[in-house]
Amino acid sequence: MKVAVLGAGGFGTALAAMLARRGHHVSLWCRRAEQAFALLADGENATYLPGVPLPSGVQPTASMEEALSGAHALLFAVPSQAMRATLERVWDAGGAPPLAICTAKGLELSTLRRMSEVAAEFAVDTVQLSGPSHAEELGRDGVTVVVAAHPLADKRQAAQDLLGGATLRTYGSPDRIGVELGGALKNVLALASGVSEGLGFGDNLRAALLTRGLAEITRLGVALGAEPATFSGLAGLGDLLATVISPHSRNRRAGIALGKGTPLKDVLAGTPMVIEGVPATQAALALSRRVGAELPIAAALSRLLFEGADPAMEVAALLQRAFKEEERWRD
Repeated sequence: MKVAVLGAGGFGTALAAMLARRGHHVSLWCRRAEQAFALLADGENATYLPGVPLPSGVQPTASMEEALSGAHALLFAVPSQAMRATLERVWDAGGAPPLAICTAKGLELSTLRRMSEVAAEFAVDTVQLSGPSHAEELGRDGVTVVVAAHPLADKRQAAQDLLGGATLRTYGSPDRIGVELGGALKNVLALASGVSEGLGFGDNLRAALLTRGLAEITRLGVALGAEPATFSGLAGLGDLLATVISPHSRNRRAGIALGKGTPLKDVLAGTPMVIEGVPATQAALALSRRVGAELPIAAALSRLLFEGADPAMEVAALLQRAFKEEERWRD
């Protein structure tokens, strides 16, 4: 089967390598022609996934038409803020095959739409893939467990059939809204946890931030139509745990740098990778205002990111908030 993977960052490259090792022919679309040439010359993605050889079944290309030609399935592995531009190129190249899977974890900042909502504007009905899945492990066939979300069971099954294997287990979920929101908003909490770590606070505060933060994103998700239980699953708690404890996590590393006083512009300039938690924080607060959901941790992080607030003062302000009862979510 031919599979088109759009996006040659770390995760797209890991997916392409995994699928090729299983015998699929994979077109790996690169946004820049020079990147495609470098992948062909080096036999690996030295910038985003060094040390993982590209199997012979992976064909890098900068041509969207070539990538999609004859493809039976399509995987979007681009940053969330690049999803619309990528969909426009897919549309111009003739459209997507029936099975389209999206791995982007984010919200479109200009519209506050989820990735499946953006895709629907271009007549693409995506299965959303999320969960604890660092490219550095997936690319090396490290055991990984994720969730594929779509309202229709046959769409979920098709994604499971394509992706499932000896080292990748794929669960299904009908709650596409919750899976998308969990994958996007956990990056906000990863940044906040990293800030706490950078400030030198201990495990007690980090655990509290994550627990209360998970209550925040559940509160917002339920207000937007998600099922509360989704946020205790792979796309919520599972992905959050991997993001806050792993040395691979760029959101964690960015948060640590911010906690140590590094300005945001320098943090962003210091990596070629996208720090999805930054636009996700903006989008989360905009959505919270729309539905009237309170997000005190995200609001404190926003002041730190965009208003130059002192991180230690923001932690102190959170601890001094009025007492309240802890939420107890029930289905």
